[in-house]
Amino acid sequence: MIVRQFINWVRTAPAGERAEATRALARAWLISDLSEDDRAAAEGALLMLLDDSSPLVRQAMAEVFARSADVPASIVAALSVDQPSVAIPILEHSPLLIDADLVDIVATGNPETQCAIARRTELPPSVSAAIAEVGCASAALELIENRAAALAPFSIDRIVERHGHLAAIREALLALDDLPAPTRLALAERLSSTLAHFVAAREWLNPDRAHRAASEALERSTVNVAAQSRGKDMAALVKHLRTTGQLNAGLVLRALLSGNLDLFEEALVELSGLARNRVSALVHDRSAVSINALLAKAGMPESTYPAFRAALEAAHEIGFVGTIDSATRLRRRMVERVLTQCEQGPAAQSLLILLRRFATESAREEARLYCDELVAAMRFPDSVDVVDEPAEELIFAEPLETIEPYSDVEMLAFETPEASEAETGQDDEAALDDEFAWDTRREPVFDDYASFDGCARQDNDDQSMAA
Repeated sequence: MIVRQFINWVRTAPAGERAEATRALARAWLISDLSEDDRAAAEGALLMLLDDSSPLVRQAMAEVFARSADVPASIVAALSVDQPSVAIPILEHSPLLIDADLVDIVATGNPETQCAIARRTELPPSVSAAIAEVGCASAALELIENRAAALAPFSIDRIVERHGHLAAIREALLALDDLPAPTRLALAERLSSTLAHFVAAREWLNPDRAHRAASEALERSTVNVAAQSRGKDMAALVKHLRTTGQLNAGLVLRALLSGNLDLFEEALVELSGLARNRVSALVHDRSAVSINALLAKAGMPESTYPAFRAALEAAHEIGFVGTIDSATRLRRRMVERVLTQCEQGPAAQSLLILLRRFATESAREEARLYCDELVAAMRFPDSVDVVDEPAEELIFAEPLETIEPYSDVEMLAFETPEASEAETGQDDEAALDDEFAWDTRREPVFDDYASFDGCARQDNDDQSMAA
């Protein structure tokens, strides 16, 4: 009976009142103990309200039914494809939507509905893949920041491919703890490409020079990422480098000159097809024949053989790096030694140009690190070792208590400029007279008003006696 009265009333009520009444009816459907007839009538009324002209009515219904699993599926399905203000609560929270429905809405929806789906808890990989494939950049960002979403590696790669040029996407991806090394390198590639096109479009640099600088920066980033990779992650990184055409002689030589033996050996394993233990044995054999055979099997240019041999000899003598930071930059001693040996022999001109570039880069990096250490030492002087002795014993020859204070005359001598030889012939008595004359010109200092008053009366008496 009440539901029938509600149906008659809702036909002429204002939109705001209809929305509040719809909210109350939806709550009654969920929590009230309605009879079968009243429940059937309430369901019919709710289905009728789906055609209400005001979105406030449908939005009120969606907010009440968003998190409930005891709602008629037809109502949820209708609300999920409504306008964004109505559909967002259902898309973000409703447990009645299946994966196929969500994938279809992602493909046909707008950015607001895609973002709502990306924020769902326990998002399955199929829906995440759909967002990565056709979703907008804001939906992809919501998906990355949703720690409860199941995001497959190929979906991450697709997001990098479609939206990697956006700084917000790169920052969110790099914040992930388990981001694979190939994906990190792909982000570095997109960043270098974006910067190269930007400076070239602004005409700050010549396009060729901009792309060359981006390529060199990408090589340094590759070694940096490789220094933090181990095992399967390193193998996947090297395969990515070979697939993208970046695994060349210059990069392999840079890895060796940086002391990153893991990247050097993994690159030779990937290029030569030999087993890892076999490659490691040939590298540590220190035989020119073995090294040449390994490099030939890996397809390295013959002109680079002397540089690789000299770098391996220098690495065995100097030692390989023991920290990640050391493996991310070129080692100056190794680079200069390889460059010297190649300049003395019949080395290719392109190899010498590459080695000279490496030498310049390593020298600048070493100077930068040295200056950073100097600045750090100035900012934090407590970190410098000091002698554990009292300060007065370091400065004075005898304790402070035994030193007599300077007299007024001696202090005056320190404060006045040095006299010339002609002035030094002046009588000491005249000098003292001048000093005392200077003292009498100073204004007297009084501790209190009574002292000043007494001194003033004494001055008046002196003037009267003089008169």
